[in-house]
Amino acid sequence: MRAIQKRASRAPGKEESMLTRNRFPLYTWGVLIYNLLVILWGAFVRATGSGAGCGSHWPLCNGEVIPRAPAVETMVEFTHRLTSGVALLMVVGMLVWSYRAYPRGHIVRRGALLSMVFIITEALLGAGLVLFELVAHNASLTRAVSMAAHLLNTFILLACITLTGWWSSGGEPIRLRGQGAVASWLMTGMVGLILVGMTGAVIALGDTLFFAHTRAGGSEEDLAPLVAAIVSIRMMHPALAIGIGAFVVVAAWYTSTARPGATTRWLAIALTALYAVQLVAGYVNVALQAPVWMQLVHLFLADAVWIALVLLAASALRVSAITAETRAAASMVGAKG
Repeated sequence: MRAIQKRASRAPGKEESMLTRNRFPLYTWGVLIYNLLVILWGAFVRATGSGAGCGSHWPLCNGEVIPRAPAVETMVEFTHRLTSGVALLMVVGMLVWSYRAYPRGHIVRRGALLSMVFIITEALLGAGLVLFELVAHNASLTRAVSMAAHLLNTFILLACITLTGWWSSGGEPIRLRGQGAVASWLMTGMVGLILVGMTGAVIALGDTLFFAHTRAGGSEEDLAPLVAAIVSIRMMHPALAIGIGAFVVVAAWYTSTARPGATTRWLAIALTALYAVQLVAGYVNVALQAPVWMQLVHLFLADAVWIALVLLAASALRVSAITAETRAAASMVGAKG
């Protein structure tokens, strides 16, 4: 009788826990989408030269909690800070929820914890740009390096949130050991995309500074040395994007062949299509002299390609893929014997 009472008392808690866990994936994917929007707004801040809208104050805006009679640039920057703060709180919520819904040591907890770590570093990098005045028309080497570092951190943050959503939706943990050539192809492709993204971030900075300078009536001769150097090598980025893009597409199709399955195949197709559109967008961006709206489209597609590759890797490098491959190899050996 006591056993029945204990089960009855525990049942509602278990049902509530399962309901909470079932809702968690939807929330996590929402966090990912929201962070993408915040990233795009951050690019809008950079492209419009509004990064100094709150002066060199952080977290205050021009020394005030809420700016009074703000200029347009101030509103753009202040809005970015507010939305970034909401993004941070959403990741905090994701972390707390994961610890309440999943047991100790669960992969979802780890993904949420890493997401928390990298959104904090994302915030610190953004604060550093403001405090060290690496915004607006600053054309220093330090700013160029910081833009590349910011892009790297952003990609890692997106990967962590994406994997948290994937694992909470039923995806298996990833294991690199024993995955053979598939892991090598995918990891090399990811490093390549990071390299393309980092160079693209620096080129985008150069475009912003260059066109702002020329529209203000300046000439190419009196450009800052760094801006002139970036503009002169800007065609290296498209060449790099085409070369690494071809590698990523080949890696995707090799993966879909080596790890056959509906999900892997669909992700390989999606990755190929996204990268093709991204290359076209890059060409249009250069042809139109990098208008703000096209820079945002280009960045969104870059993030989408990165997320697609992360999902492809998560699907292909799952733990059960090693077991299935080992069994297939063993059956082939047995058939030959």
